[in-house]
Amino acid sequence: MQLAGGIILCIGYIPQIIQTLKTKSVKDLNFSMFVLVFIGVLFMEPYAINLVINGSGMMFLITNSINLLIVGIMVVLIKLYK
Repeated sequence: MQLAGGIILCIGYIPQIIQTLKTKSVKDLNFSMFVLVFIGVLFMEPYAINLVINGSGMMFLITNSINLLIVGIMVVLIKLYK
């Protein structure tokens, strides 16, 4: 279930990234929301690493890391096109 949820969360941002790259418009996006999501995912990263060190949670670390990267891309795009 965690893997499926993690994949869905990662895929969920891709249409927004594509639209932002096509239109180069971020006027309707809330920068604070994306920064807070980025920080939240970033704070979960040490927990995911700890799970892997203790023998479980590899899929959580992978999906969390991908999500961190994708949300980071959105933060950069918002700053770039604002």
